[in-house]
Amino acid sequence: MTKYLIHFLYIFSVLYSNTVYRIPIQGTIDLGLPPFINRMLQEAKSMDAEVVVFDINTFGGRVDAATQIKDAILGADIKTVAYVNRRAISAGALITLSCEQVYMAGGGLIGAATAVDMSGKKGSEKVISFMREEMASTAEKRGRNKDIARGMVDEELAFTHLVINGDSVLVDDIEGQKEGKLISLTTDQAIKYGIADGSVETIDALLDSLGYSTAELIETSENWSEKIVRFLTDPVVASLLTTFGFLGILFELQSPGWGIPGFVGLACLILSLSVSYIAELATMSDMLFVFAGLGLILLEMLVIPGFGIVGLGGIGFMLYGLYLLLLPDIPVGEEIMEQAMDGFIIGLIGAVIGLVLLIRLMMKTKFWDQLTSPDIQKKEDGYSNTQGWETLDGLTGIADTDLHPSGWVKIGEQRVFVVSEGGFIDQGKEITVLSVDGNRVLVRELIK
Repeated sequence: MTKYLIHFLYIFSVLYSNTVYRIPIQGTIDLGLPPFINRMLQEAKSMDAEVVVFDINTFGGRVDAATQIKDAILGADIKTVAYVNRRAISAGALITLSCEQVYMAGGGLIGAATAVDMSGKKGSEKVISFMREEMASTAEKRGRNKDIARGMVDEELAFTHLVINGDSVLVDDIEGQKEGKLISLTTDQAIKYGIADGSVETIDALLDSLGYSTAELIETSENWSEKIVRFLTDPVVASLLTTFGFLGILFELQSPGWGIPGFVGLACLILSLSVSYIAELATMSDMLFVFAGLGLILLEMLVIPGFGIVGLGGIGFMLYGLYLLLLPDIPVGEEIMEQAMDGFIIGLIGAVIGLVLLIRLMMKTKFWDQLTSPDIQKKEDGYSNTQGWETLDGLTGIADTDLHPSGWVKIGEQRVFVVSEGGFIDQGKEITVLSVDGNRVLVRELIK
């Protein structure tokens, strides 16, 4: 009886306690995605999940982000399955090949993984070589054909036969097997040449084919902090943060002290650097260059009068650190470094132009008038800097104090501060007002 009870409990645990994690990899692959993948793999492991299914539908993205995800998947102590839900292009192909099993939806596509720069041009030979062998080594790790993996990256490769499961197979239905063409495989082709293990149309069908039809499917999604990191590491948002950071600092350099533009610029730069560090785009050395530069600029602005070598050195350190942030975390050659420098110079010029336009725009606002008071208060416009003593011209009064040569006199009911014409006038002497110039009232002793 006990034997049957144990057997029943074992069957029950297999049928009803299995869990499967579904992790979506959709849209652009950016540097905010690897932290989410790492967290989910660790959580799946801690929950004793049976398998992790990556639901992939992407046109690709950053190579350095894809290599981080690939390393995490290869190092995961849990079964991983890629479900290509229509397409796994470029960096998405590398992630797909890193999984233990690959299934594709009907009408799916995988491949076209050559490395390109931000303008869409093919990368240098050094970068292509890195990506080509990265794909090949990943395919080899999972027992898939290396020639096809290499052909997805380098169009200069060509072949007529492939070894599939120990047999030589003639390849005549892949356009990319010819020189000058990149390899992209349909679902049927991927299955035929061992890149994919099967075709399913839904996640439920996939789980059924894997033997997990009764398993609990846990849907995963990014938490709020990961969403913020992904948003801030978006190329457009990241460039805006850097530009506004430059604008704030440059605008602050044009005005004395430290005000709102400086705080805004500093906040933008710190925000950009912090998310770059979290996403492993910025290294500690990059951060040290930038913060050393900011420290020197603050020292120059708040402690040292004027602007000299310390401030210029701070700007130099900060600019060099920001340039380092543009270099990807993959092998780079002179071509990539030149592209990074071109992008950096364009961003810097854009920041300066934006600063000039911003200042011109602000100069037309009422806020700027109130802040700087550029207009002169002219007398013909009704402005006056006197106290209205012009009406005293020609009147007489009594010296209320000794005038040596200035002092107080009483003219009627008014007590006025005056200056004598030359000599001293004793208290109590009678005076007459000679002239009034602004607030300067000139008097003379009245001699009878």
